[in-house]
Amino acid sequence: HPQNNMLDFVFAVDDSVTWHMMNLLKNRSHYSFLKFSGPKQITSIQSYGAGIYYNTLVPCNGMMIKYGVISTDTLIDDLFHWKTLYVAGRLQKPVKILTQNENSKLQAALVSNLKSAVTAAFLMLPESFSEEDLYMQIAGLSYSGDFRMIIGEDRSKVQNIVKLNIPHFQKLYSNILQDCPQVVYKHHLGRLEAMFFLSYFCNIKIDKSPEGQFTQLMALPKTLQQKITSLVNPPGKNRDVEEILLQVAHDPDCGFVVHQGISGIVRSSSIVQSAKTILTAG
Repeated sequence: HPQNNMLDFVFAVDDSVTWHMMNLLKNRSHYSFLKFSGPKQITSIQSYGAGIYYNTLVPCNGMMIKYGVISTDTLIDDLFHWKTLYVAGRLQKPVKILTQNENSKLQAALVSNLKSAVTAAFLMLPESFSEEDLYMQIAGLSYSGDFRMIIGEDRSKVQNIVKLNIPHFQKLYSNILQDCPQVVYKHHLGRLEAMFFLSYFCNIKIDKSPEGQFTQLMALPKTLQQKITSLVNPPGKNRDVEEILLQVAHDPDCGFVVHQGISGIVRSSSIVQSAKTILTAG
């Protein structure tokens, strides 16, 4: 990593209060003025927004790092249900998992998150598209509705993430795509100039019939289904989720509605999380 790139770590911990208590004893200087409020107060601030507490601008081995602390239960919940899509969104892109204990529920949640990302991307893409289009769509999920992408952050960020990491995206998603009956493999040979090797790209054709879209909508994470429901269901009408999703499946703007739902989740968590950064970064 170049010197000016900040490394971003996330620690999923089973007991946040104990973790912060130990970390305050070891690395008190990492914390803002909130160090004076103690581990319990820090943990309660952690629980707001996306449920993650960041220490930023921490010097480490001659470079700057930042690290976030999230409780394992909160992480699992976000991976399964996309409650905030904050850490789940990061884990839809290639990351290096440094160490992991044998938590089978977490393992299942990590896979579930990737499957959900593919399903949501399928709903927003046309009937046929390239593998790269798919990764662009997936990488962009967690930036939909993030106000930081409008002010400050680089708009071509998504493109940069995908272009430089195609082999890593393939490694992350190849099993899921192979299990999708809709995916046609090895349709054309794609040349990745930057990587200096040839890679088989798959061309993907998906079922855009209302039945196909309904199956995909029913497989989406719970929070996203709720967001979609609230977008298309006028207040006062008590219809069940299945009925509303069936209506969306028949709508030519189905992909746009899914995008709006994702934006709604990301927008609220990114605003609260950025407000928290003012406190946690000091």
